[in-house]
Amino acid sequence: MSTPNPKREIYAALARIGSALSSGTRLEFLELLAQGERSVEQLATLTGTTVANTSQHLQRMRQAGLIDGRREGQFVFYRLAGDEVVALLVALGRVGEIHDAEIERLVRLYLASKDDMEPVPARELLERAKKGLVTVLDVRPPEEFAAGHVPGAVNIPIHLLEKRLGELPKRKEVVAYCRGPYCLMSYDAVRLLRKKGVKARRLQDGLPEWRLAGLPVSRD
Repeated sequence: MSTPNPKREIYAALARIGSALSSGTRLEFLELLAQGERSVEQLATLTGTTVANTSQHLQRMRQAGLIDGRREGQFVFYRLAGDEVVALLVALGRVGEIHDAEIERLVRLYLASKDDMEPVPARELLERAKKGLVTVLDVRPPEEFAAGHVPGAVNIPIHLLEKRLGELPKRKEVVAYCRGPYCLMSYDAVRLLRKKGVKARRLQDGLPEWRLAGLPVSRD
């Protein structure tokens, strides 16, 4: 009879979580679920994945304890199991950016090159927003904004921003944010605003990281 080895059993369970993360598509699903609850069909549409494949991916992550699901009629809705999953994604990104040369190159080439001004840290944005010094712009879809957003933020989805520039207060810096550090919507918003003569920067991360830091979140 073999002697129990709890350490190995724990590592084996952790390896199952790591295996569940070993897919770019599943990581993209987690980014979307960090914004709020989604159905299988919604996730499939947003990522261009078939419903069948989406369901398989979600089951894999559910078995690993990364997400929870609930049934409502004919639909199944999923959400993150907890903010610890966001912390896991943040840690994964940091390790990749520091120790993986290809990730570092991609971030520098496609993200850092889009923004030649330092992004605004979350707590600095909170203080500046409280003082009325900036306009906080959420460029995510309305359903994500309704699920949770930075207090006082204005919601203008990125594809409508150019048409709705007049809704932003004039002569005030705009700080845009979206889903997370690798979401391009806030970069695109800053580029458009600067092109139109608006002083603009982006939040250092996104709404999930803001929530993870224990900062206040409003819901509509």
